[in-house]
Amino acid sequence: MSNETVKHLAEALGIETEKLLGQLTSAGIAAQSETDTISNDDKMKLLDFLRGSHGKEKKSLSPRKKVVLKRKSKEVLKVSSTNSGVSKTKKINIEVKKKKLSSGPSASEMAEIEKERLEAQKALEARKDQLAVEAQEKQAAQDKIEAEIRAQAEKDVAAREAKEAAEAAAQAKLDAENAAKQTPEDSESDDAVEAKPAEEATPEEDKVSEAERLEAERKKKHDDMVEKQVQKAIADRANRKKKAQGGGGTNTSRNPNTPANANANTGNKKGAPNRNFGPNKPPGGGRKQLHVKGPRGRGKQQRPQHISNKPTEHGFQKPTAIAVQTIEVPSHITVGELASSLKIKSSEIIKELMTMGMMVTINQPLDQETAILVTEELGHNASPANEQTKAELLKEEASKTVDDENATVRPPVVTVMGHVDHGKTSLLDYIRETKVTDKEAGGITQHIGAYHVTTDKGVISFIDTPGHAAFTAMRARGAQVTDIVILVVAANDGVMPQTKEGVEHARAAGVPMIVAVNKIDLEEANVDRVKQDLAGLEVVPEDWGGDVQFIEVSAKTGQGIDDLLDAISLQAEVMELKAVDDTSASGIVVESSLDKGRGPVATVLVKGGTLKKGDMILCGEQFGRIRSLIDENGKDIASAGPSIPAVVLGLSGVPIAGDEFLVVKDKKQAREAAQENRERVREERLKRQQAAKLENLMSQMGKEAKLEVNLLVKADVQGSVEALKESLQDISNDDVNVRVVSAGVGGITNADAQLAAASNAIIIGFNVRADKTAREIIRESDLDLHYFSIIYEAIDQVKASVTGVLGTETKENILGTAEVRDVFRSSKFGTIAGCLVSEGVVKQDNPIRVLRDNVVIFEGELESLRRHKDDVAEVKSGTECGIGVKQYKDVQPGDQIECFERIEVQRTLD
Repeated sequence: MSNETVKHLAEALGIETEKLLGQLTSAGIAAQSETDTISNDDKMKLLDFLRGSHGKEKKSLSPRKKVVLKRKSKEVLKVSSTNSGVSKTKKINIEVKKKKLSSGPSASEMAEIEKERLEAQKALEARKDQLAVEAQEKQAAQDKIEAEIRAQAEKDVAAREAKEAAEAAAQAKLDAENAAKQTPEDSESDDAVEAKPAEEATPEEDKVSEAERLEAERKKKHDDMVEKQVQKAIADRANRKKKAQGGGGTNTSRNPNTPANANANTGNKKGAPNRNFGPNKPPGGGRKQLHVKGPRGRGKQQRPQHISNKPTEHGFQKPTAIAVQTIEVPSHITVGELASSLKIKSSEIIKELMTMGMMVTINQPLDQETAILVTEELGHNASPANEQTKAELLKEEASKTVDDENATVRPPVVTVMGHVDHGKTSLLDYIRETKVTDKEAGGITQHIGAYHVTTDKGVISFIDTPGHAAFTAMRARGAQVTDIVILVVAANDGVMPQTKEGVEHARAAGVPMIVAVNKIDLEEANVDRVKQDLAGLEVVPEDWGGDVQFIEVSAKTGQGIDDLLDAISLQAEVMELKAVDDTSASGIVVESSLDKGRGPVATVLVKGGTLKKGDMILCGEQFGRIRSLIDENGKDIASAGPSIPAVVLGLSGVPIAGDEFLVVKDKKQAREAAQENRERVREERLKRQQAAKLENLMSQMGKEAKLEVNLLVKADVQGSVEALKESLQDISNDDVNVRVVSAGVGGITNADAQLAAASNAIIIGFNVRADKTAREIIRESDLDLHYFSIIYEAIDQVKASVTGVLGTETKENILGTAEVRDVFRSSKFGTIAGCLVSEGVVKQDNPIRVLRDNVVIFEGELESLRRHKDDVAEVKSGTECGIGVKQYKDVQPGDQIECFERIEVQRTLD
């Protein structure tokens, strides 16, 4: 290695120059400045000095021993020789051994190694610091969770102690009342007994110590209960986490449906009791069994023989006439069940239905009318069964306990309808003094909002419905639960499509309507035009001789709000709205969703009775005990009376918006009714699917298959699911069939991703997201996933995607038409038609058709297009020209020559 300066060596070693100069001086090496050179011997001397200063053995200053590496190579040498005149060639193998000298790593290489070691050590320290920070964060999160669990446990224990204290106070009060009912003699004797220990009263210090002891015992008991509940909650959380990760243990608990004796259903196994026999009855229903000894003495059981006077005749005789059956047909019955009721073969019913134009199978469900018709066609008698579901029976039973004489005045339920961006929610915001619209995606309401407001005119419950075209079902549901409809119309915009739908929904529900003409503070406001447009829809204002109140309001300035509230109160007073509040509650589900932390959540509106926390409710296919009641402000409430909306927690699943709910007595009734509703809905769905398959089979015979686009829709609330499903299915036309394979509430899960992969479906997430497992499946399967927060963006995106897969189609565009006035024949040019261009333009390079009496007689192309004596590229309308038709000579005066072009256009869903 060549000599190098002190500065260069310091940079190679990664140390300061002054420090290196000090080490060189201590090692006895003459170096005064950074420009002095250092030889290899000086470097070795410095290295030995540093090793000695650190307690290591010094190396000898003699040259290092060299390592000799021997390498072999082989060569072939050819030698020619002559023997007796014959020339021969010999091959001699030569092995060459080479030596290579190695002097080990240099000082600069050693510096590089040391530098890499220091960097690795720094990275290791940084990783240790990162792991420590992560451990602290994990511990902080665990502490936070435990603190939340402990706070909840404290709350639960406090509630339990309060309940026990209340019960103890009630018991004490009862004891006091019983004591007051005693006779005077008993009272005197009791006083005498109680007066005696009063003389031996304990000192004040003893009373204080006794109170402290009781308080300590109560506190210890409280702490033990809290700690026990905390440990149970932590254990339950660990078990849930373990099950979620797939590590759940085997459940060794006994199935309640499994019999205690494992041999109970094992047939002829040892120890299996025969359940068909009584204690003293032999097998065979009590008849004596004949036993005949065989050759080896073993008993052989013989089948009893039927004794007949006429052994040549059998006991069965064919009936001479068909037995007419009389049955009651339920609302839904399968072909097999109907055949069993009529005691005939299923093939006979299938054959009869085929003659009626219906293709069915043995498991095909039939509606009541069809089943009665086919039964009568077969010669039997049938009548509709008077059947009631368990839910209907429970509702009927609950209605018997309602006494209408105890009915009191209830608040009106007001639904606000109107076109999008006409100010419905802003109007309610002014009344509620909130800012709901700031929270809505795109500035539009996409969920049904239900809340009640206390005004100077009394309590009013409002339902705010969306105004977008896709939410027709949600607006209809709002009209079904309302008493009064407020139709909001913008004074600067007038009547729009959703305004007309609001009028139709109000009329269909049979409820009165109040028109609120909003945005009257704008300069372009025109109230008279709004009145005139609504009068065309038969909504006539009172000042025009009608019966509808028109109130001019401004949601921005508050103008006319008091008049609107007066109009609502006046209308409610005229309607005399009443309900019984001291009975079991009933009502309707306005909206529902699945919350990750709280589970199924349903917004309900109470129609009658009082809904209380702890009630067992039946809601369509779902049931459950109310775990919590929450008002529109997110506060817990104990009860909700008539016309009051509330959020219910504790249902077994997400109910369908629009379902009626009913408070029932016990959990068993609720479960059975919910199961019956679930089975009924499933049967109806299967029936529709089967009918759709048969209809598609018949309609698609002889036709080309339509393009299928499958969608999987998940949304945050039930109303959005319905709106998205209906809007996306409406995209279908004759060329493409958009099918929603699954639609539900909640986030996109592993099961949803697998279903989308199996059905090749596009996943639509509306205000929801996919979890980690679902994202992995979506990425591995290369599925199409789209997130949306505004409904019309979702609809437009799906339309664009479907339009892209439709491809293009060729269309013809007629450019112009020329009328043949005369025909000229030339030896040079052939047949030339003298024409006048009557419409459009005729071009040289485009194809043409010859029409006679508006019938196409020839299609081809132009051979020549001349104007006077010149060839031209095109001739416009109103100009004469000469046209030569290529390979067609039968052009006659009066014919028309049509010039057209073929273009490819993108197919659309129109």
